Amino acid sequence: MEQLNLPTLESFIVRAKELTYAGGGKRLLPYRLESKDLEHFEGDWAYHDSYFGDANFLGQEVVYFRRQPVWGMNYFGQVLRPELITAPETGAMIMKSLTSMYKEGRFLGGYTHQDGDLTYVDTNEGTVRSFTGKEWITIGDIVVYELSYHGGLIR
Repeated sequence: MEQLNLPTLESFIVRAKELTYAGGGKRLLPYRLESKDLEHFEGDWAYHDSYFGDANFLGQEVVYFRRQPVWGMNYFGQVLRPELITAPETGAMIMKSLTSMYKEGRFLGGYTHQDGDLTYVDTNEGTVRSFTGKEWITIGDIVVYELSYHGGLIR
């Protein structure tokens, strides 16, 4: 396969993420039992996000270039304090925060977003080639939600 243009890949990932989960994109019929699936296509590029669960959830994103998988990310998130925040409230905060970060044209590099008494924090290491990260939401000093993720280029 030809050499990928990494800035083009990163730009596509940001647009795809912005238009699917964060943008309330239309869900597809599930590919696997009980999965929630979202897709975005642009020319030679395709993005697929598939996840399971709500308050505790597990998922995977894959980017394809000319029908070949070239990049992926796995993630697991959970509401830690359901007596303080619901899964829908958590999802709404994540969507607001990610939408704000994607408007900066990126999905890596760390980010903090405040909305009322909720604070969203994302921290990670690496580049689109290979990365690990964690996001969490706090109410005051209390971590009420957290997610771990990792991914990179597929060869």
